[in-house]
Amino acid sequence: MKLSIVATLYQSAPYIEEFHSRVSAAAMKYAGDDYEVVLVNDGSPDNSLDIAISLTERDHHVVLVDLSRNFGHHKAMMTGLSHSKGEKYS
Repeated sequence: MKLSIVATLYQSAPYIEEFHSRVSAAAMKYAGDDYEVVLVNDGSPDNSLDIAISLTERDHHVVLVDLSRNFGHHKAMMTGLSHSKGEKYS
């Protein structure tokens, strides 16, 4: 996997589809088909999870991590990074 893009979801329902569209287009330009979009649902109270599940069904690049509750942005981001498979540089 060449590129991983990680984003957290918390009350993100109105923006997920547009984010996915834009980030996928940019990833395709950079990495061709060798990328993933890791979405971490951080206990969002809206329907962000339902939208993200729908994206995983339509796009094999989307990986969903569903946290059991809200842990906060930083822990959610670190969880997403730990699930990512993109190339690591030191």
